[in-house]
Amino acid sequence: MADAKTILGIDPGTNLLGFGIIRVMGRSAEYVDMGILDLRKEKDAYAKLKAIYDCISEVCKTYHPDEMALESPFYGKNAQVILKLGRAQGAAMMAGLQYGIKVYEYAPRRAKEAIVGNGAASKEQVRNMLERTLKVDLASKHLDATDALAIAMCHFYEQSNPVHSGGKASGWEKFVKENPDRVK
Repeated sequence: MADAKTILGIDPGTNLLGFGIIRVMGRSAEYVDMGILDLRKEKDAYAKLKAIYDCISEVCKTYHPDEMALESPFYGKNAQVILKLGRAQGAAMMAGLQYGIKVYEYAPRRAKEAIVGNGAASKEQVRNMLERTLKVDLASKHLDATDALAIAMCHFYEQSNPVHSGGKASGWEKFVKENPDRVK
């Protein structure tokens, strides 16, 4: 399958980091795996970053993702929290970049909107929709992993959107030109 690819989604965190993997074939996606890296017992901030790097490196070696979609740190009142999330995200990014994986970022609201249609959806609503979409039973104790799966699915939806143009203004023009039978 020439258009088959694997997408690794990551919900970065310095206490809990979630990852989710989907396999994409054409316009459909299937669940591959997901998991949590629990760092709550580790007190050393730099040891946490190394654990994130090592974990994501191992995931990359195991599943050979073509693309990585990360949840971007969002605006918050506590600058220290944003800094810590950015570091966790950076450790995960470096692990992927080491294997030549393309990296993309999505805001948490964007992922929820892509999955549920509501940027303010709860983690449980996201999990329920992913279960229906991917036809898999997802444990409620793994909500950070389902968030990561949502990031991967958001990336898939973004990339499979017929008007996606990588930020270029010619998205609709290209779509109309390539699909004249679909435009009235």
